Amino acid sequence: MTDRTTPDQTAPETAEAPGRKALQAMYWRSEILQVMVWMRGEGFGEEVDTKILQRFLGVDAETGLEHLDGMVADGYVARVGEGRYKLSEMGQKEGALDFISSFEDMQRTAHGECGPDCPHCFPPEGVDSDCTEACPAYEMAMEAHTAH
Repeated sequence: MTDRTTPDQTAPETAEAPGRKALQAMYWRSEILQVMVWMRGEGFGEEVDTKILQRFLGVDAETGLEHLDGMVADGYVARVGEGRYKLSEMGQKEGALDFISSFEDMQRTAHGECGPDCPHCFPPEGVDSDCTEACPAYEMAMEAHTAH
């Protein structure tokens, strides 16, 4: 691996790193699709413009427009008016998958919020639980085990 640092620089060049533009496009596509899916699901509308992207994602209008236009070309969104965009069927599916994946861990119950059929708090006999004595469900499990 060669050092791309020049005498006038203190860090390697990254602005022209291979694949950087593609990675940025993938990142913004995912973020934009997730915002659009969320807005649709919450009943806030089915169309976005650069002002909405700036409000929710902090992306400047020029960058947002560049990515939206790229997403039109790739089939994720459709232009529905001057500066307005709507999810395509493919964009809805991709955005929903990204949204679910991003928030999956937050959708699980915390210890003590589950019922007696929770496999983590009340595992089958002989399986260690990740619950501890600080978990209310752990107390219930111990009571149930000692009652037998």
